[in-house]
Amino acid sequence: MKSEQLVEELKKRLSSQHFEWKFDKKADRVRLDHNGLHRGMDISLPEILAKYELKQDAAIDEVVYTIQETFHAMEAEQQQGFDANATILPVIRSTSFPKQSKAGSPFLMKEHTAETAIYYALDQGKTYRLIDEGMLSELGKTEKEITEAALFNARKLPTDVKVDEVAGNKYYFLNINDGYDASRILNAAFLKEMATRIDGHMTVSVPHQDVLIIGDIQNDTGYDVLAQMTMHFFTTGTVPITSLSFLYNDGELEPIFIMAKNRVAEKGEKKK
Repeated sequence: MKSEQLVEELKKRLSSQHFEWKFDKKADRVRLDHNGLHRGMDISLPEILAKYELKQDAAIDEVVYTIQETFHAMEAEQQQGFDANATILPVIRSTSFPKQSKAGSPFLMKEHTAETAIYYALDQGKTYRLIDEGMLSELGKTEKEITEAALFNARKLPTDVKVDEVAGNKYYFLNINDGYDASRILNAAFLKEMATRIDGHMTVSVPHQDVLIIGDIQNDTGYDVLAQMTMHFFTTGTVPITSLSFLYNDGELEPIFIMAKNRVAEKGEKKK
């Protein structure tokens, strides 16, 4: 499938919506403006096409769902405003994620690792609204209060994991699919408890927002499997974060780059 075909398929599936479509062939993206809301969103096409190669129609189903839910949230916000009493939760994003809202107001964010950053969101059920500085007065909270509330609420999220074993290595998957799976990386007590189960090297991976992977790496094959696994999740996730994994050691996360043939080649900057 090519970009032009993808745009036509999206138009077909969203034909009942009142959108104005602007296809930028050079940038390989499409701009959707909702005529009733006078708001819009940009959609990068290469990422969707890459997912289509792996997931076929399911990849298009996902982006259609995301578009619809995003505009539903915009509509609810326009009619009712955002709920200042909604639960505040942290979300993990890549360091390349936009630093400000479409209106130009900086998002509340905090450094996490060399590869990831922490943003803060108001949970709105099926969607959430990232908190920017312009919302602070309406929320009636300081930045410190928001960050503390988000971390407190993150610790209350369920942490059920499933385990898979490959060549003597164990991989624990957390995939509640509530939009905050990657956010569990901020639950220090959870990571510490998982460390008691680990016999080899403990790794933590957040390839996209809807999965967290903890590895118990016993041998070189384990690193190869981990690299392949995280790259797969990174390319198929709705909101990709990073294909790199982290070594966990006494509460600290250290990004690692795994070369082919199972060698840990580089270690990144340490940050709590």
